[in-house]
Amino acid sequence: MYKTKIDWCDSSWNPVTGCLHGCEYCYARRHVNRFGKATMDDDLRELDEPYRDLVTGTECGEIARGRINHYPFGFAPTFHRYRLGIPAKWSEPRTIFVGSMTDLFGSWVPDEWIQDVFTACAAAPWHRYLFLTKNPMRIRELYSAKALPYADNFWFGSTLTSPDDNFTWFRDTPYHGFVSIEPILEPFGEMETEYWPEWVIVGAETGPRKNKVVPEKWWIDEIVEACAEKKVAVFMKSSIRDLMGSDFKQEYPWEVRP
Repeated sequence: MYKTKIDWCDSSWNPVTGCLHGCEYCYARRHVNRFGKATMDDDLRELDEPYRDLVTGTECGEIARGRINHYPFGFAPTFHRYRLGIPAKWSEPRTIFVGSMTDLFGSWVPDEWIQDVFTACAAAPWHRYLFLTKNPMRIRELYSAKALPYADNFWFGSTLTSPDDNFTWFRDTPYHGFVSIEPILEPFGEMETEYWPEWVIVGAETGPRKNKVVPEKWWIDEIVEACAEKKVAVFMKSSIRDLMGSDFKQEYPWEVRP
């Protein structure tokens, strides 16, 4: 969790792991099924509820395949409470992706887990926190219920794989909003919408999946042109570096904002 291969953040932090979306291209599930203790299906057959809450750290004892097992329940949603204090231990400011191995705003995640994560973020306000979800309407619901705090160092994003996906959820909230088009599975066109995020991340599908979608350069060019017109920062993942050639760019909105 201290370092990450995700190129749009400095570190990832996973107080919650596991997900029930079931996306066929999910890198997180592939990783857990390869290195974790069990598969999601095995876990869910054994649990009375579709999640587990860990009070003590698995790092302190459970070993699997000669290494520490960070996923004792496989890809079943799990709250690792012992990880809540990690950001406060990092003294140098970082851009932290919260939940690279989960969807923190998934419908199955208890409100209490989310609130505890944000309490931990508030305890280390010198970091920038990035949250990414496929269920962005829950962010609006929690905000409307006054159950989600606001801070300028919180950035909330939604994952898009189709131009039909909703990316205007943030229009009535004070939050910084971004979208992640990763993996891009089809052309998005001109992305005509009244409401725009501050940041667009785009990348190709990775991994060995049999029917993996390989994007064409013009798919990306259309997104970049639309973002340039709206003065929205664009960050291209390394997975499309070769595809984009000299047009490859990696912009951060907190660096280009006026």
